[in-house]
Amino acid sequence: MEATAKKRFVRASPKKLNRIVRLIRGKKVREARAILNHLVGKNKIPVLKTLDSAVANLKDIEGSLKLDEEEFYVKEAKVDPGPGLKRARAASFTRVSIIKRRLSHIRITVATEGG
Repeated sequence: MEATAKKRFVRASPKKLNRIVRLIRGKKVREARAILNHLVGKNKIPVLKTLDSAVANLKDIEGSLKLDEEEFYVKEAKVDPGPGLKRARAASFTRVSIIKRRLSHIRITVATEGG
């Protein structure tokens, strides 16, 4: 059994979020939470919230089965690029430079070990 959670339009670049998501891919949920809790930085927060949402979705799907959370693992963790916000900034010699604020979409799938 598996469940997916998505968090869209996260204001962080996909490159920075991918470094975090790579650490939890394929790990048990408890181990993934421990890894995320010991990281430093603001980009771990949306990944942790998406992981918690995926676990809650899986518990909701199971309903009366009451499986233990020890059996859950991160089956898939993916970060896709979202749309970019373009902002103008004054540059030298009366020019304007464009700054692109990158957005990301996070998708985490949690499954039980038994299938």
